[in-house]
Amino acid sequence: MSSFYPYPSLLLLLLHGLPILRPLIRPLRGLGFRTTLDSLHREGTVVEGRQDQEELFGSFSREMKPRNRPDEEEAEYSPWTPRNSWSIGLIKFVSFLVIFMAGIIIGLSLSAHFTRSFNSQTEIFFPKTMYTTNCDKECLGFKGFLSPAHLMHSMSDKELFWRVSMAPKMKEYPFERVPKVAFMFMARGPLPLARLWDRFFKGHEGLYSVYLHTIPDYKLDASESSAFYGRQIPSEEVSWGSVTLVDAEKRLLANALLDFSNERFVLLSESCIPVYDFPTVYEYLINSAHSFVESYDENSQQGRGRYSRHMFPTIKLHQWRKGSEWFELNRELAVNLVADYKYYSIFSKYCKPSCYPDEHYIPTFLNMFHGSLNANRTITWVDWSRGGPHPATYGAPNITPDFIQSIRNNGTSCMYNSRPTSVCFLFARKFAPSALDPLLNLTSTVMGF
Repeated sequence: MSSFYPYPSLLLLLLHGLPILRPLIRPLRGLGFRTTLDSLHREGTVVEGRQDQEELFGSFSREMKPRNRPDEEEAEYSPWTPRNSWSIGLIKFVSFLVIFMAGIIIGLSLSAHFTRSFNSQTEIFFPKTMYTTNCDKECLGFKGFLSPAHLMHSMSDKELFWRVSMAPKMKEYPFERVPKVAFMFMARGPLPLARLWDRFFKGHEGLYSVYLHTIPDYKLDASESSAFYGRQIPSEEVSWGSVTLVDAEKRLLANALLDFSNERFVLLSESCIPVYDFPTVYEYLINSAHSFVESYDENSQQGRGRYSRHMFPTIKLHQWRKGSEWFELNRELAVNLVADYKYYSIFSKYCKPSCYPDEHYIPTFLNMFHGSLNANRTITWVDWSRGGPHPATYGAPNITPDFIQSIRNNGTSCMYNSRPTSVCFLFARKFAPSALDPLLNLTSTVMGF
């Protein structure tokens, strides 16, 4: 009994027609059996060279029609033998293998395409950088938020003032807070008395912070062991007698407010010196119930005469005050002052040179809103007895134990926490660079450090 299988014939025809697949069927010819391909050759269905395609595929369509009884010719060339059955099975296996490999190749190419497309879309919503960021260096941690490791930043004054004006409402701190005193120096350039201040600060690390406002791009020459090393803040140009002095003061306050441990804020210059040791200064400021800003009403050309009627009604004449530029504030008042724009803008517009906004803005602002929190005096001693627009400057010949002692206790009395005291001044100015060595000789015997 013989049978005809059209599908292997078609497969062999395709394999024979593709030059690249001919090596796959050569081993089949050497197996010693006559394949359906031979019968196709004898029938003239498979031709060498170029033959009319219509005749070729017509022959195939006739061959592929199912037949119930094979004729004698087909039986002769397609006998049903175990060897023929085995060859057909092998052809099926080879064809399956070819199709399977082609499927793998197509599948891999399509998978690579869709993977790239999917990744490009998911990267928009789930960027890889979210999961590969090194938080030890790049993430904003709680410690960095409480006290920035570096003072330099790219914030504008407006951005900086906005940030520090967001004061916490919770009274308790979620960390062990040791209150510090922020010493804010406004200088034009070098600090000729830095060695004196370094001796003053020595041994009290963790209880103070230092901030330095200079002319833009100035590089302070300070050793790594100095309290001034790396303590410059982003600074702007300052002109004497203009509102830029107020800008510098607020800039110093704002940068110091970034450290949540700073509780008291003292404004100093490069010509200032301490007249007491650090523990005395620290305890005096930290335990004070008041801030120290000089604020008084002076009915003269240098007082009320600087008031501008354009400030009315926001600022009235009877609210106008005058005082020393060198102030000391607690944290609450420092935040309120930095957050103010309404009254600052009035001074910026109408308190022009000959008005001296640095002598009027803070004293007037505190008098209007926070008078009860102010001791209404300065803690920086200055000698105005010689007259003129600037105070007296003291050099080496003036530095004696009696002179320093007269500043520490000059026979006057002041109020501290609503009680009288003879300790009224913690700092003094102005001192020339030549005063440094004589002052260093008096630190242990007179000033106590």
